[in-house]
Amino acid sequence: MNLLISIVAVLILMLLAMGMTMNHVTIYFLTAIAPYAAIAVFLAGFIRRILLWAKSPVPFRIPTTCGQEKSLPWIKSSPLENPSGLPGVIGRMALEVLLFRSLFRNTDVEMIDGRPVYGSASWLWFFGLVFHGSLLVIILRHLRFFTEPILPGIAGLTAVDGFLELAIPTLYLSDVMLLAAVIFLFVRRIINAPLRYISLAADYFALLLIAAIAVTGLWMRHIQPTDLEQVKALVMGWVTLSPHSPQGVGVVFFIHLFLICVLLAWFPFSKLMHAGGVFLSPTRNLANNSRSQRHMNPWNGPVLVHTYEEYEDEFRDKMKAAGLPVEKE
Repeated sequence: MNLLISIVAVLILMLLAMGMTMNHVTIYFLTAIAPYAAIAVFLAGFIRRILLWAKSPVPFRIPTTCGQEKSLPWIKSSPLENPSGLPGVIGRMALEVLLFRSLFRNTDVEMIDGRPVYGSASWLWFFGLVFHGSLLVIILRHLRFFTEPILPGIAGLTAVDGFLELAIPTLYLSDVMLLAAVIFLFVRRIINAPLRYISLAADYFALLLIAAIAVTGLWMRHIQPTDLEQVKALVMGWVTLSPHSPQGVGVVFFIHLFLICVLLAWFPFSKLMHAGGVFLSPTRNLANNSRSQRHMNPWNGPVLVHTYEEYEDEFRDKMKAAGLPVEKE
């Protein structure tokens, strides 16, 4: 049912975009108003979520650790698995953000003959890394539409991405890898029974929405080519705050654009916000220095302390009667 809901939702969005192309007013809304509205919702929602997370109290050090903590000089510690200072935290966060280190260390479990059998989950790590890396390359490559002249780094990245020159026009590796990674993640969510059981409609919707954006992008490039000069003029109109409606770009372009606007507006309210939340996760961004520093909870109220001396003064007679040792006779 959740899968069906997500499929229907994506199809409705595509049909809605097609319907907007039937009228000049709705086309103007789609090309001149919707992008600004989507960006505004994205920025406002992103900042709001970050501020809410930043205001969450974290009175204690709660980093996830799986290595030796720094203690005595002759005991070898693990600065990345159990960082004790800022350099270790930065290294750990860099490996997490750039290489998904914790996902690489993840294991898969399966019940065989009533016993849990653990195995590697390296395929999930690999396709997760491919998915995010390809998406980043595609986003950077699309920056050529937003600048005039094209930035040298973007031009070089585009050349490297299409160095195989497999087709005319050039088939970019990032496009193929992104689509392959999305298919893997989607199929895995369907055929894996435990994962399918906990999957929500939003989980399928995110994958299907990104897949629809990728497919429409490939369609415009290899099956029904779109006038890139018109696309460039449209995007530069957004940048210069003088938007207009393009001519001769085709229906698929409007579907592609509308789906991107939906993804931007939906991003801050979905699980995709882990892109920003990973930097504010106290299990990752805190150093484990509880042995070298004492961390006090500022929200704790005053505690009435009952020392052992006071306890013994109160119950000394009963302790003697019970045969318990006392410090004072």
